[in-house]
Amino acid sequence: MNATGVLCYEEGTFLVPSTSPIVFVVDDDISVRESLEFLIQDEGWQVETFKSAEEFLNRPREFIPSCLILDISMPGLNGLELQKRLAVERPEIPIIFLTGHGDIPKTVQAIKAGAVEFLTKPFSDGALLSAIRSAIDRSKTLIGRDAELRTLKARYARLTSREREVLAWVVVGKANKEVAKELGISEVTVKAHRGSMMQKMGAGSLAELVNQAARLRVSRFNRKL
Repeated sequence: MNATGVLCYEEGTFLVPSTSPIVFVVDDDISVRESLEFLIQDEGWQVETFKSAEEFLNRPREFIPSCLILDISMPGLNGLELQKRLAVERPEIPIIFLTGHGDIPKTVQAIKAGAVEFLTKPFSDGALLSAIRSAIDRSKTLIGRDAELRTLKARYARLTSREREVLAWVVVGKANKEVAKELGISEVTVKAHRGSMMQKMGAGSLAELVNQAARLRVSRFNRKL
């Protein structure tokens, strides 16, 4: 963890920050930004406001549990366009849409693209706060999954090429004797590579190793990430 409490990568693992979640607000209406800032701060969350999508995108990315309260109709990049960008660039930030111009097509488009909620102005504080809690919980889950995957990738990167070959055959159900035949090596050598590979991957069982390989999309036809 760095001095700001931001989630950082250390020895193959992302560290969970001790700072409170951040709620980002992007709306071109200053009165909306100010009222939301007071409401969110009263709940004990950090809040950062932005007048445009472009201004928000200029903010450095941090792996901290967060969510984005987003207006749809704004000058420049609109809310739905920003949602598309974030789905690729910052998928760990769930979105709550607020709009005074909501209609059924826009709502359907936003929800299908993964929005947590779509609230039409004026909205109740309770509805918004409930949506924020759900969004932050989702963000925590997404960040945790990302951290786990990065840890697995770091472990896999430490395997030798032979250990990767053994892993690829083992996870499809091949016994040591069969792996030895496929690779043209002795069964004793396969056992040695298998033990080393299991230790490096931190897998306590074959079932766990199979699950790891599935998440890494490792197969005997593709042993590189």
